[in-house]
Amino acid sequence: MTTAEYAELEPLAEVHSSDGERFPLHGLRFGGESERPVVLIASAMGTPGGFYRRLIRELHGAGVTAAVYDFRWQGERAPDGRSCGYRELVDDLRAALAAVRKEFPTSPVVVLGHSLGGQLALLQAAESAAAGDRGPDAVALVASASVYHRAFGLRSPGMLAFGTFMVAYATVRGRWPGFMFGGVQPPGVIRDWAFQSRTGRYRLPPHGESVEERLRELRLPVLSVSVEGDSFAPPRAQAHLCAKVPGAELEHWHYTAELAGTDRLDHFRWARHGGALARRVTEWAGRVTAA
Repeated sequence: MTTAEYAELEPLAEVHSSDGERFPLHGLRFGGESERPVVLIASAMGTPGGFYRRLIRELHGAGVTAAVYDFRWQGERAPDGRSCGYRELVDDLRAALAAVRKEFPTSPVVVLGHSLGGQLALLQAAESAAAGDRGPDAVALVASASVYHRAFGLRSPGMLAFGTFMVAYATVRGRWPGFMFGGVQPPGVIRDWAFQSRTGRYRLPPHGESVEERLRELRLPVLSVSVEGDSFAPPRAQAHLCAKVPGAELEHWHYTAELAGTDRLDHFRWARHGGALARRVTEWAGRVTAA
């Protein structure tokens, strides 16, 4: 992804992560009431931030500021030979959230997490809550699910085998090339993905698997959006993820091709046809953060 792909968006802030990483936050600033929510998009695995530029326009048109950034090894943040895992991705999300709060100090912040981005959003929110820090005010999960193999029914054996292959390949070759799934990824992300797929649990240094308890203690509004035609986030897998946050104020919504005004949707196509979804997320975000 080149800078030109962000040309229609504004540079909103520079983000400084805890390990010295610096990266830009792109988006569209809403010029109305300063108390309106800001929607920060956390991407799917292997998906550059620029992919969401149409969704950002739709969110902006619905009346909110919307922003996105690139995960490590994605988009403008090209692979640099250094591995990273969920720990670093969560730290980057925390830093992006802090940059948004600094730029928009009177606005509530909602993280809209797509696929892996939704999982990371819950992990980051749970970690911040346990530490007494201010995390997101709400999280919207769109096409986001646990990758626990048992939640995928007949596909379970294939997922286990493929996860093992991914880890072996990424460890030996120093990266996962994106064959069939996930885009180019560092070994650490692949190992963390495969661990959760195999065990159903998350681990996040330095807390290890105790992050699961932090998820159970999380209290915040969560909107879980399922997408018609999405084979990557089937209902059982979405339910497995949502069950990890039993204390959340959980709402569910199903996004159909009819609502989107298109002939079909899938795990990624919804972001190109997100007008109705943007309006629904904006309405929900305004309602749950109004207090």
